[in-house]
Amino acid sequence: MSYPGYPPSDGYPAFPGYPPTGQESVYPPAGQYTYPVPGGFPPSGGGSYPAAPPNAGYPGAAGYPAPGGYPTSGGFPGAPQAGGMPPYPGGPGFAVPPTGPGFGGYPQQAPAQSYAGGGPAQIPGFPGGQVPSPMPGPPAAVVQYTQGTIQAAPNFDAGRDAEILRKAMKGFGTDEQAIIDVVANRSNDQRQKIKAAFKTMYGKDLIKDLKSELSGNVEELILALFMPSTYYDAWSLHHAMKGAGTQESVLIEILCTRTNQEIREIVNCYKSEFGRDIEQDIRSDTSGHFERLLISMCQGNRDENQSVDYQKAEEDAQRLYQAGEGKLGTDESCFNMVLATRSFPQLKATVEAYSRIANRDLLSSIDREFSGNVEHGLKTIVQCALNRPAFFAERLYYSMKGAGTDDSTLIRIVVTRSEIDLVQIKQMFTQMYQKTLATMIASDTSGDYRKLLLAIVGQ
Repeated sequence: MSYPGYPPSDGYPAFPGYPPTGQESVYPPAGQYTYPVPGGFPPSGGGSYPAAPPNAGYPGAAGYPAPGGYPTSGGFPGAPQAGGMPPYPGGPGFAVPPTGPGFGGYPQQAPAQSYAGGGPAQIPGFPGGQVPSPMPGPPAAVVQYTQGTIQAAPNFDAGRDAEILRKAMKGFGTDEQAIIDVVANRSNDQRQKIKAAFKTMYGKDLIKDLKSELSGNVEELILALFMPSTYYDAWSLHHAMKGAGTQESVLIEILCTRTNQEIREIVNCYKSEFGRDIEQDIRSDTSGHFERLLISMCQGNRDENQSVDYQKAEEDAQRLYQAGEGKLGTDESCFNMVLATRSFPQLKATVEAYSRIANRDLLSSIDREFSGNVEHGLKTIVQCALNRPAFFAERLYYSMKGAGTDDSTLIRIVVTRSEIDLVQIKQMFTQMYQKTLATMIASDTSGDYRKLLLAIVGQ
């Protein structure tokens, strides 16, 4: 089975600047709005990635488990269960933990072009019988293949859109379709301008008006779309650690998948909006090697050089093997150091080298050497290095698989990836599950909520 070209991870466009110029205080004051919060993130089990396409030169991985290879219930240790209506910014618990099984069994992507050194040699004893030519040269310039389903609308007029929204909410009843037509076809930056224009034109807060007219999942989705992107992430992290219990899954999903620039903006926003230091909150709510991994992520200092040092990849792979499979016990700090500092293209090469050295894929070794939240965090980093769109595709799948729907996870991923790589996530979803993301959304949701989700994903 072949997959779209692998994009370098750090080439994603930055989120729109936060806060929008001139709108530093336009977001709703604390304590005004409420959101539902479903329950936690299930544990992941073992499971390896399938062999990459031959022209990629990747070593094959042993065994591609079915997408359902992870448990369908349960959660991160300590993850809160579903229930409650925590408040909007300033009140308890907006952040919503993703649910659904873990991440094994989705594919590596091939690079956009072949590495120097030709195709993989067929060597018995290696996973899949393949191993790349030793120490291939660096690839040519890597092409970035990412695309959002939402683009900035041409001929944008914030005042005109504000008027459309006002008319849709004026009088008896609400024209939900008119609201959907606007919010699903404007970029986040444009939505911030609409919000400012609405207050200027009518002296009213658009978010308060929307809340008074909407309810349930469609309300949560529309309000999430109107949050500045950085604020949405910072807010989710804040409420993941606020009050009793910690939603570790939210911390992992955000801190282990964002770019350096995004993380630095999130950390600054967290401080300015909530008056708290995110590192202090992490130390208060987590412990041990998981705490150290998250603190490393908060620095936003991952190497972002897109070139690959294959000698270093071999050395790192040997180092990881000696820190885990090659010794009694585990040197957790070694895994933290390598996975927290190397660029994603570099980690991808390290994963390939590790398979040759250990005769086992790195994800399986992490599964054998770690447990709990630190296992999930380390696996998330590796999975994003191998195939970030597939990581999010699987999260979406398990938010809808089985009885019930984890709407908040569905909403968060659709909203946060809608301007970055949702096109690629949709492609991976279809290849991994033999059905389209839109088909699954349509079968698991209803009404205006369904209409808006489908409009965002491009159906």
